[in-house]
Amino acid sequence: MDLRFTAEEDAFRAEVRAFIRDNLDPVTHRKMLDGRIPTKEEVVAWQRTLNRRQWATPSWPKEAGGPGFTPVERYIFLDELHQAPAPEPVSFNVSMIGPVLIAFGTPGQKDRFLAATANNDIWWAQGFSEPGAGSDLASLRTSARREGDHFVVSGHKIWQGMAHHADWMFTLVRTDPVAQRKQMGISFLLIDLRLPGVTVRPIVTMDGRHEVNEVFLDEVRVPADCLVGTENKGWDVTKFLLSNERTGIARIGMTKHLIRRIKRLADGHVATLRKAAAIEAELKILEITQLRVLDGQRGSDAPDPRSSVLKLKGVELRQAASELLLETAGAAALEVHSDEEPFGADEEEWLGTIMPNYAILRAASIYGGSSEVQKTIVAGSILGLK
Repeated sequence: MDLRFTAEEDAFRAEVRAFIRDNLDPVTHRKMLDGRIPTKEEVVAWQRTLNRRQWATPSWPKEAGGPGFTPVERYIFLDELHQAPAPEPVSFNVSMIGPVLIAFGTPGQKDRFLAATANNDIWWAQGFSEPGAGSDLASLRTSARREGDHFVVSGHKIWQGMAHHADWMFTLVRTDPVAQRKQMGISFLLIDLRLPGVTVRPIVTMDGRHEVNEVFLDEVRVPADCLVGTENKGWDVTKFLLSNERTGIARIGMTKHLIRRIKRLADGHVATLRKAAAIEAELKILEITQLRVLDGQRGSDAPDPRSSVLKLKGVELRQAASELLLETAGAAALEVHSDEEPFGADEEEWLGTIMPNYAILRAASIYGGSSEVQKTIVAGSILGLK
């Protein structure tokens, strides 16, 4: 097994790095370096910049308007974004609903949504979790009854990331309340969040940020042509969506960025540098595992159950790095530094973002498939345990 990148892949990395350097807005880049959240306008502008290069949808095939990247190219592309750092294309758009529409959408749905989704003319939200139906998603209660050429939807969704920015939401609804199994009788709908009966309410988390929301649906009339796939077979669409992300899932570049910050703050402190080196050693092992998975995907786009290992360990290492960064910063992480502090005027926001980013990263063990779910996949698919 040859884990080295080919000459063509090395050239592609250099091309991506140069494109980011030459095209990313300096203000957006500064925010990413500081750990701040870019505005909606900044994210949209960057995604449109990528889209003009046909790079906004790295997982989409050429025939659907994507670049037709190989799995290795997708990994390199995301790794360069993470290390720059630069904003990723909005995952709800390009990693979730886009591939779903490519695989399950009608010709009319593809014509209506794909190009607008790639260019972020439509910002999507994910409407899956509900109170009492998060990890056990099949227990959802939001209902949709058919009335002529509409579905009438009522229910309550929660933890919708960036739904306050969104125009549309892809969501799961129960269309057959008497189905024999709870995974049956679920349908996959697209809902315009501007329709009457839709209310989006903010949830401000303990770090003081507004990133997630709850969405209330009160007798919302959704056109029937917004059904994706077959009625009552939405669970099949959902399984496809949840297994679609196959490269970059370990977020190795993000952890490398955190370690660089730790080393800068450590200022030669031996104990801290030893802890950072221990995380780096594990990160290198994870990177080799990532490359082994990618090597197996050269010439193939089939999912690999080892992606669950990447997600598990990738989250653990990012959390460990963020905790060490917080420990290294100490009390300085609880305040925003002034221009007179050692890091200079252009770093004034950096230390003040360490604590909020540490706090929000605790949720990474849950979103994208909880650690417990990933361990179950590893046990069954890799270790052969029942």
